Amino acid sequence: MPDHRINREEARDLYRETLPALAAASVGVRYRKHPDKIVTFAIQRTVNYTNICNAYCSFCSFYRAPGHPEGYLLSEEEILGKIQDAIARGATGIFIQGGDHPELKIEYYEALLRKVKQRFRVQCHSFSAPEIWNLTQVSGLTLEESIGRLKDAGLDSIPGAGAEILDDDVRNRISPMKIKTAEWLQVHRVAHRLGLRTTATMVFGFGESFEQRLNHLDRLRELQDETGGFAAVIVWPYQTGRQQPSILPHQKPSNEEYLRMQALARVYLDNFENLQASWLTVGLDTGREALHFGANDAGSVILEENVVAGAPDSLSASEEVLRSHIEMAGFTAMERDSIYSRRAPSLRGTAAVLV
Repeated sequence: MPDHRINREEARDLYRETLPALAAASVGVRYRKHPDKIVTFAIQRTVNYTNICNAYCSFCSFYRAPGHPEGYLLSEEEILGKIQDAIARGATGIFIQGGDHPELKIEYYEALLRKVKQRFRVQCHSFSAPEIWNLTQVSGLTLEESIGRLKDAGLDSIPGAGAEILDDDVRNRISPMKIKTAEWLQVHRVAHRLGLRTTATMVFGFGESFEQRLNHLDRLRELQDETGGFAAVIVWPYQTGRQQPSILPHQKPSNEEYLRMQALARVYLDNFENLQASWLTVGLDTGREALHFGANDAGSVILEENVVAGAPDSLSASEEVLRSHIEMAGFTAMERDSIYSRRAPSLRGTAAVLV
């Protein structure tokens, strides 16, 4: 385990190490930050309120262009019904996420958050940086104004979606109409400044170079040095889907490549306390193995997901199944909230229907 912050040259060397050596380095960092044998997990519901999006990402099978007959915007009652169902099934967090809708202004999001908070006691870990940037532009506001208003309306934290690879050469190739690196970082910077915790992500395997992956890790590490506002980072491989444009690989990264990238992220991002294993994209078996490659968190029991899921068993894992995989890996399972604070068993049920 390195006893200092590694640089890019050392990262290249570490990535080329044997898999056991790379695993050992990442586990050393994990136990330095979390000396116990606890692995956390969450129970949350993803609510994809709209698939209408004007970003047109080449890798996305979920979005529909404005005006497309398959485009939708859920009604308020449909959204609230999904949340009520989630709470009844044990969820403590709600992840509201959709596309970059060209017409929805800040008032829509404020009204939705207020209605959720009036009716339920639940954490809203919602709206990605691209969505927030988009609604800010549509509403003619500054980021400070829009994020401040979302926070006042009930937003508790912001997920790290939409990062992919934070290198504009990559972004201009795979998603030229999506927000750029500086814009993604600025959304999170402003959120941290306003007191909101956020998470970070890395999706690799778009045909980017290793140096571009390091650019991504550098930018996350630098912003965390500046603000300390990231609660966790999640690394996962690009998922092939219905969309298979010629500019993208038709084969997703191997499980070994995933384990190597996750382990490297744990060592390189030495200022991140939590690293989540992405069983949702790589499957339960590889997700369990990832707990020995630096992860101290096993992700979530997902009650609904329409955007990310990639592995065949990705939506079939109950709480009991996820707990059993954590225990099979030699750890004790403990539930957490959306910003990775551990929840004692006595706190189960704190999410509730209020009216």
